Amino acid sequence: MTLGVLPDTVLKAMIARGEISAQTPIIPEQIQPASLDLRLGRVAYRIRASFLAGKGRRVDARLEEFEMHRMDLTDGAVLEKGCVYLVPLMESLALPDGLTAVANAKSSTGRLDLLTRVITDDGTEFDRIPEGYVGPLYAEICPRSFSVLVRPGMRLNQIRFRAGQAALSDTELRVLHAEEPLVSGEAVIDAGLGFSVDLRPEAGDLVGYRAKPHTGVIDLDRIAHYPASEFWEEIRTKDGRIILDPGAFYILVSREAVTIPPDFAAEMAPYLAMVGEFRVHYAGFFDPGFGHGAAGGTGSRGVLEVRCHEAPFVLEHGQVVGRLVYERMAERPERLYGAGIQSNYQGQGLKLAKHFRAG
Repeated sequence: MTLGVLPDTVLKAMIARGEISAQTPIIPEQIQPASLDLRLGRVAYRIRASFLAGKGRRVDARLEEFEMHRMDLTDGAVLEKGCVYLVPLMESLALPDGLTAVANAKSSTGRLDLLTRVITDDGTEFDRIPEGYVGPLYAEICPRSFSVLVRPGMRLNQIRFRAGQAALSDTELRVLHAEEPLVSGEAVIDAGLGFSVDLRPEAGDLVGYRAKPHTGVIDLDRIAHYPASEFWEEIRTKDGRIILDPGAFYILVSREAVTIPPDFAAEMAPYLAMVGEFRVHYAGFFDPGFGHGAAGGTGSRGVLEVRCHEAPFVLEHGQVVGRLVYERMAERPERLYGAGIQSNYQGQGLKLAKHFRAG
């Protein structure tokens, strides 16, 4: 088996073999260039605390300890801000030896500040599924900024499958960057490709958005529906810095435009925990073709989902806040990000989730 991240063609074969299965047949729209979207099932459990099943234990058995009440999602139900929910997913796995999987929030999920993680039976880590795993998948969901209306079949998480480890070393990353520039400007390569925050836009003084604390419910099926001004406060600066408020959630943008070549995938990771009192709450996966050929071949900028922790923190223009870890694809995908698929964020700059419109 070729090492690397498995592309859409292999995902289709895994579905055909029953290695990925579902209560309701998997639809083509779930299959992305290097990942599979996961769908919410028909019931949500309000739980009193986040948990992992632990070695030798099943999620449904642990649920008896933590369940407060359950909700039928069939006609839609509201997941309230600040509460923790567990939702069985429609998909389940029967991974063969040699294949592992990692899950992450979809882009729009991250931009709504929905903390969404996958847990499994026997699990000791969030979002990590070991080789040989056979069993169900569950989504833990904690809305942090906005209450949301969800229904069965909604896709908040995605899962990526790997054969072995194919992450590029810094030396290999420098060679790839020399062959095809991965980032506009100077490449900061240190355990991945570093990226920084843009607080000096080329035009105007709008640098980001801060979530308002008291808003209405967001129906996740409504696209370009909600006036942004009802949910977000604009952040403007003329001196290239902002002060992050503890507990607040921000949408910012990277200074660099990045490119993911067709034979590679990438994952966003924190840079260093000690660089500041904040965390880039990241949606993680960058598909093959992201930024490739966008905006005249100059790449697409990465949207940063930032939450400040205990103390106010000054964030300055050009400060490195994260890194992209590049991996080889096992094969080139049949379709690339932004090419013939509904890619909401190709060629993006500073952009809110797809549910919002100007106003």
